[in-house]
This record gives sequence, structure tokens and C-alpha cells, in this order.
Amino acid sequence: MKKTLLRSALVIAMPLLVMGCDTTPQTTVTEDAPGTTTEAIAGGTLEMYANAEERPQVGFTSSDGWELSFDHLYVNFSDLKAYQTDPPYDYTSLTPIQDPVVEVSFDPQSVDLVTGNEDDPTVFLDSQSDVPEGHYNAISYYITPATDGPGEGYGIVIIGTAERDGETIDFVLNLEQELNYYCGEYIGDERRGILAADDEASLEATLHLDHLFGEGSKPADDPLNQTAFGFDPLAALATDGRIEANMAMLQAELSAEDYARLESSLVELGHAGEGHCFESNSGLTS
Repeated sequence: MKKTLLRSALVIAMPLLVMGCDTTPQTTVTEDAPGTTTEAIAGGTLEMYANAEERPQVGFTSSDGWELSFDHLYVNFSDLKAYQTDPPYDYTSLTPIQDPVVEVSFDPQSVDLVTGNEDDPTVFLDSQSDVPEGHYNAISYYITPATDGPGEGYGIVIIGTAERDGETIDFVLNLEQELNYYCGEYIGDERRGILAADDEASLEATLHLDHLFGEGSKPADDPLNQTAFGFDPLAALATDGRIEANMAMLQAELSAEDYARLESSLVELGHAGEGHCFESNSGLTS
């Protein structure tokens, strides 16, 4: 009878043990032994935001003189992570972040970066609570095709209008290029990511649209405008005042030089504030 009861108890307990093994902690702390992790102790709350500065809200002038305004800027963020690294991560190493002291994962999010406003263009992505205190001095994020929603099938969808010299072009850019960014410490007007126990801190994935379209307020020979894709190549493909294109169409229709510039300009989108990043698919930096 005792053997029967023991056998029954084990059968009942086994599914519970399996369920427990399937639960992956959102936060890990790396111990001295390489490759080992343990669930983090309680700490504070770490928030992750996205930002394209104020350009999606107020518009700007491209390097080739087009006045750009934006209706939507859909971006699909995946593999969002924040790290405490020692030594600090250096994006010029041209390698992903390795052996962090602390790693915090956030849920993937598809957002419209036009929904911010001029005074506060940041858009909330996700937060994690009970993460270890300390300085989160690196982040990583991937931009990958969305599986649903208005940006389905694309990592970035840019919808807007361009005007120059009385000509108006409505544009929809469906960009499926995957971008995997690894960034060092956030650089901005104030430091971010410094988390005290029972407190909150925030970090930011930042996209710089001027690296794609250029910045008309800067001289033509400014390094930014020398490398930016601009808008003229898209205007040349417009029909009846409209262009809707994805990367496959643009590769077929653009010159090899313009398409290469588009690809490199997309790589240069990703930042952490003003801090630059390593993009692992291209092997280039932003």
C-alpha cells in the first residue's frame, strides 16, 4: 500500500517539475564560473523606451531639399535586452555583447513612433521589475519583420509625404531588412540606466531618421549628408505622385550605388540616445 501511494505521488509531482523547468527567468546574473547563470535577486524596475527623436512628429528637411512629414513610423523591436557589463561594452569591437554581469530581457514590441509628441517623443516598450540594482551600461535590440499588425512582414514601415518646389509625393517604405544592434552606454542630456534598489530607471533604443534621409539644416558636405540616402532616389521612382516600395523592389529599381547607400543608411539608424552601435548582420557601426 505504501509503495502504491509513493508511486502515485511521484506521478502527480512529475508534471509540476516539468512545468517548473519550462519557466525562463527574465533576468540573469552571471557568476564567476563561465556560462553559469542564476535568477536575479529583487531590486528595482527597469523600463525600456523607443525614440526617433522629434523628427516623426514635426518633420524635417532631407539633405536634398525635400520637406518630409510622417503619418506613421512602425517599428518591430525584438530581442530587447539591457546589460551591466564590466568592462563597459565597446561597439567598435565589432562583436556582440559577451559575458555581461547582468542581463535583462524585455518582451518584443511593435510600435508607431509617431505616437509620441514633440516635447516627449519617447514611446514605452516594456519594463521588468525586481532586477538587480546597478548601472545598465549597454543594450541590444533587433529590428525584425512583424508577424502581425499594420507593419506585418516588415521591420520598419515609413508612411509620409515629401514636398519640394510645388511637387508632392506620398510614400510608403516597407523595409524588411533585419537589423541587430549592440550599443554601449546611453548618451544624452542626462545619464540613464542607473538603478537603485526599490527605484526606477530607464533606457532607450533610438532611431536617427536623419541618417537615412540626411539633414537639410546641415551643409551638403557634412559627413552625415555625404553618406545619407536622401529622398531623390525615391522621388525618381514615383508614379502619379506616389511611391510604395519594399527592399526587393528598390534593389531591382535603384542603381547599385543607390541601393548600397540605402542599406548602409538603414544600418546607421540604430543608436542609444546619441551613442553609436554595432550592427551584427552587416558588421558595420551606426
